[in-house]
Amino acid sequence: MGETAGRRSRSSETLYGVKIFPGIVIGRIRVAGGQMPRVEHIYLPEGEAADEMKRFKAAVAVAESQLREIRNHFADAASECAAIIDSHLFLLGDPVFHERTLSIIGRQEINAEWALAMSLARVKEVFDAIEDPFLRERFLDLEQVAARLQRILSGEGGNTLEVEGEQEGIVVGRDLAPEDIVRLTARRKVGLAVELGSLTAHSAIVARNLGIPTIMGVSGLTARIADGDLAVLDGYLGRLIVNPTEEQLQQAKDQLERARQYGEKLAFFSHLAPETRDGRAIAITANAEMAEECSAALQYGATGIGLFRSEYSYMTSRQLPGEEELFATYRDLLQNMAPFPVTVRTIDAGGDKVLKGLGMHKEKNPALGLRAIRLALLHEDVLRTQLRALFRASMHGKLRLLWPMISSPLELERIGQICREVKDELRAADIAYSEAVDFGVMIEVPGAVAMADVMAAEVDFFSIGTNDLIQYTLAVDRGNPAVAHLYDPFNPSVLRMIKQVVDSGHAGGIEVGICGEMAADLACIPLLLGFGVDEFSMTPLAIPYVKRLVRSCRAEDLEDLADHVLTLPSSRQVQQALAGFLEQHCRQEVDAALLDRLRQADGDQRSGLRGNSITGAGA
Repeated sequence: MGETAGRRSRSSETLYGVKIFPGIVIGRIRVAGGQMPRVEHIYLPEGEAADEMKRFKAAVAVAESQLREIRNHFADAASECAAIIDSHLFLLGDPVFHERTLSIIGRQEINAEWALAMSLARVKEVFDAIEDPFLRERFLDLEQVAARLQRILSGEGGNTLEVEGEQEGIVVGRDLAPEDIVRLTARRKVGLAVELGSLTAHSAIVARNLGIPTIMGVSGLTARIADGDLAVLDGYLGRLIVNPTEEQLQQAKDQLERARQYGEKLAFFSHLAPETRDGRAIAITANAEMAEECSAALQYGATGIGLFRSEYSYMTSRQLPGEEELFATYRDLLQNMAPFPVTVRTIDAGGDKVLKGLGMHKEKNPALGLRAIRLALLHEDVLRTQLRALFRASMHGKLRLLWPMISSPLELERIGQICREVKDELRAADIAYSEAVDFGVMIEVPGAVAMADVMAAEVDFFSIGTNDLIQYTLAVDRGNPAVAHLYDPFNPSVLRMIKQVVDSGHAGGIEVGICGEMAADLACIPLLLGFGVDEFSMTPLAIPYVKRLVRSCRAEDLEDLADHVLTLPSSRQVQQALAGFLEQHCRQEVDAALLDRLRQADGDQRSGLRGNSITGAGA
């Protein structure tokens, strides 16, 4: 494989990006292709447009076959990855790639490559006009699918890179499609460094779910490295050290050895009870998007599904799913997890998640617009169909329903009325459902925090969505690189809101859980335990790490920590207090890099967001 454009690195250089998943990888850089092939504008001989359309359709069929092979092979091990690959399969049939491209071929009598490029260019104009960077990033999915088609049309084949020889290394590229990440990492231990992308990109979601040390958004990456460069990928600090010094290399090797030793001990903790040294028990559950993920959740020791994101069933379908399709999904989910409880969040669309069939329109500020429960109440027929399927499935396990983005008790009143009407319809049709379904509110906006004491009397549990709560509290779009460093879970205003919700819930006699990234962040967990959080829901991979940390603590010490932190006026002081606590009480359960990062709070922000939930977990 030849070197990339640009001059080969000679001296050591450190490049920074957004932390996607933690871990250390030492190895040679393998440069992935993945860029859009160069295409020529060719006028077809008269009468050949129909054959060119057939050639394009054949390329679409090849691409579909490639994606289905990858998707089916890895569905059991990486079901969320499979769902995202499904979305790329869906895009292959989108009018952008079919009707529009075929129309251009026919009208202008030009080659398929150029027609596809024209289609993509027109769509890009629309995406470029979108103010929300999260929504603009969805264009990456379109571009990745188009690039696959262009490679097939050009005769290069759809896949971006075939790695031969070394089984370890660091794959580097301008952009990597989710399906390419699944394929490239299937039989190799690799790290990923990508020039484009952010924490919310589909490629980032896949990398996290596969547990691949990854950084993204590394500015100028492909021009500053060369194929074969020795490098250290540090997913904890969000950096790629190209041509490391002997000292840097040795530090990385030492950290890898600590991670290996810790990994050997980790499996032991998967099925131990999550309780403190003095007997305070909590629930540790898993986040999921598909019923097939239950096996991984149980394997890592989850005692239930704490957040099932039901909108994925809608996002990966060409049309709104019907009641029977939804019922089969929820039935399988509940049966797979029985006798453990399953918390299903009702449709949480809008904002960054656009569903076909709902007539959703561009909004100036989608994060503050028609989304989640607001959108569901506007489309009551869709919500009622989902609720009918859920109530029917409740006969097959322990179901809990979670309402997203509730901002007032009035919304709860309307939802309660709809639920009663749906159950009346089922009863009139002699269709069985369980009366033991619990109802909960997702606390993710400041208005819900202020009214938590009132809403606690109306529901059975709270689940705090810390990702959105932090974003709305601090007015920070964490997908925007210009302000991402301000997204801060340790901000005292955020912590006080969490404590207020926990206190309001307990005063009302209900349990309070956490389902955002803070739930699996080892730096946050002692504080959340001290606040009295009852349940932590997280990616299954994080469960053993969290259990080990919980079992090393004493409830009394955690409460003292929480009381002290609530008196501190700055994020920096909070993080330093946490570093001191972890050093004293949990030194064997966290990594030195995590302690250093907490002690050096408010330092270099170039690494962007805090990164993945299990950052610093004993490695």
